[in-house]
Amino acid sequence: MQQPDPAALPLESKASLLSGGDFWSTQSLGEADVRAVVLTDGPHGVRRQKADADHLGFHASEPATCFPPAVAVGSSWDVELAARVGEAVGREARALGVGVILGPGVNIKRSPLCGRNFEYYSEDPLLSGILGAAFVRGLQAQGVGAAVKHFAANNQETDRMRVSADVDERPLREIYLAAFERIVTEARPAAVMAAYNRINGVPASENRWLLTDVLRAEWDFEGVVVSDWGGVGDRVAALAAGLDLQMPGPDAANDAAIVRAVRAGLLDEAVVDASVRRVAGLAEPAVAPEPDETVPAEHHALARELAADCVVLLKNDEHTLPLAAGVRLAVIGEFAADPQFQGGGSSLINATRVDTPLEAIQALGHTVTYAAGFTTGGEDPEALRAEAVRAARGAEVAVIFVGLRGETEGVDREHIDLPADQVVLLRAVAAVASRTVVVLSTGGVVSLEGWHDDVDAIVAGWLLGQASGGALADVLSGVVNPSGRLAETIPLRLEDTPSYLTFPGEAGHVRYGEGVMVGYRHHETVGRAVRYPFGHGLSYTTFSTGDLAVDVTGDDTAIVRVTVTNTGERPGKHVVQAYVATTAGRVRRPARELRAFTKVALRPGESSTVQLPLDRRAFAYYDIEAGQWAVAPGTYTVQIGESATRIVAEQTVTLPGDTAATALSLDSALGDWFAHPVAGPLLREALMAGATEEQRRQGEANSDLMDMVASIPARQFLHFPGVPVSTDDLTEILEATR
Repeated sequence: MQQPDPAALPLESKASLLSGGDFWSTQSLGEADVRAVVLTDGPHGVRRQKADADHLGFHASEPATCFPPAVAVGSSWDVELAARVGEAVGREARALGVGVILGPGVNIKRSPLCGRNFEYYSEDPLLSGILGAAFVRGLQAQGVGAAVKHFAANNQETDRMRVSADVDERPLREIYLAAFERIVTEARPAAVMAAYNRINGVPASENRWLLTDVLRAEWDFEGVVVSDWGGVGDRVAALAAGLDLQMPGPDAANDAAIVRAVRAGLLDEAVVDASVRRVAGLAEPAVAPEPDETVPAEHHALARELAADCVVLLKNDEHTLPLAAGVRLAVIGEFAADPQFQGGGSSLINATRVDTPLEAIQALGHTVTYAAGFTTGGEDPEALRAEAVRAARGAEVAVIFVGLRGETEGVDREHIDLPADQVVLLRAVAAVASRTVVVLSTGGVVSLEGWHDDVDAIVAGWLLGQASGGALADVLSGVVNPSGRLAETIPLRLEDTPSYLTFPGEAGHVRYGEGVMVGYRHHETVGRAVRYPFGHGLSYTTFSTGDLAVDVTGDDTAIVRVTVTNTGERPGKHVVQAYVATTAGRVRRPARELRAFTKVALRPGESSTVQLPLDRRAFAYYDIEAGQWAVAPGTYTVQIGESATRIVAEQTVTLPGDTAATALSLDSALGDWFAHPVAGPLLREALMAGATEEQRRQGEANSDLMDMVASIPARQFLHFPGVPVSTDDLTEILEATR
């Protein structure tokens, strides 16, 4: 039976479909057979509220598994892991009657101060895009839609409802839109959520260039564009720009505004019809919840397995880790007994259970003395610290759990330091302990300065979800070999980060003055030393990389092959990172950029040859004059790195690139005219018309003169005395280029 066309409904009914039916659901209309769909916060779990409604996590939600947040998944560099998180969240969403999960968040970590970095994957758009696409595919395979967020340039929480992210088009395209583009074109999410902020002065929810020209026309997006909750100012302008669904609802005033605008001829009803069809279609792929479905109990074990592969071993002097069997341990720190495993705000999950590191370490058979060492509750720090020092003196290894509390949506951090009392504790324990291991529980990077050299091992435990305790115990004890890699740079100083002078902006604007030089791109290009670079991570085994081969497969594509061998005595996983370095083109390029990666599991002595395709975009930059991606003819060095800083193999190839010449006009610079394969010779000949042989030789030899006039627009050059060409001559040359 053919479904009724919701666009055939009366205008008032159609307008009502374009705002929510309540806080979390879309509107239902029985006469058009349109059922309501529940949209719920995610993405590392299902935050399903059935009674009191709020968007910031103040009210309790239904119990659900809290999987590792994106800060941890990003550090896994594991496509399969990201997909498995999506699949598991999808199963729980279906069990809880949820049709759309609001996630993943793929905004770039422009600054380590962004308070919502725990919800985002990386400072790199390729890593963010590939992991985000995997999550979406896993989620949507369960019949639950994804709403990728926050589109776009939502890289801070300060003044997020009003601030204008002022970004040039090249960094927008190459850095801040790239992850969204990959997910939209490869994974086809059900929805895209518009950000709160403005982009170059225009609210994201009312930005036609963003929502229609780029998202729909260029990327062929067919799903729903939904607002962030409370993120619409002018409903009619937002609808005209391409925003389909306003949340929450209902909103009778805005529904009436849509009706008035159509009847006054200010809004084409066809725009309303297109949005109505998209919103009604949101329910079509969703699998209706089964009444007997429940949250699977085995998901806690899955959360533990996944979290362990997200841990990054930053430092491990003298093979301090893994902990030997039977070793006497002093486990120190409030986070060992009361772990911080997720951030606050709209993604806050009511976890089905929570494992503590202390209990998990004890369960693995270690002899443990526990001391709190510090507390975020305000107890006497000196007495707690003295107790921790006594425990450390009597142990063979002191394991200190430190980190941050209060990382939440809506608030940016003011600095990247650990709390001062934790730093004092670290130094006091390290001064008396035989060996000291530090475990960090944070939603973003923190400074390691002032204590880094005093300790023997450092583990970046991030926020790992409800099974963080078991996952950390598994890594510390060697049950799991750490395989995480940094998805964001750990700087020596906050002042060294590229956005330091402009974050979070002023007077309602934040200027992205670093351009494409975000994160490691900046540090590597300017030669700025960091504490630990993007891509860094240690293992309990060792790997070697060899037999690099790069085969050019076209004018702008290549295939990379490299052999990785586990040369140690433990099974482990290794991340192969392929970067591309070039100076080709008319723009400044970063020293290197991540262009492909994969994670491979190897037994001791086992080798694997991995193959990484490099498509056109691996070599391209965004040409703002041509309004398109360009691959410049020239040389490109493909580099295999153990991090963005440590390159272990490289090979240079030459690509013909784009042979089509840049389109010229009378406003193009003379340098562009001279460089054009057709126009250049014709213009030179026209300029030399009537010249003697001696004058021709002098003109060709006078390179300084050519450099001096290269930037002059051709139209203006005609007004110089003695120039032997006219507007008609240039127009005739232009015709020849076409």
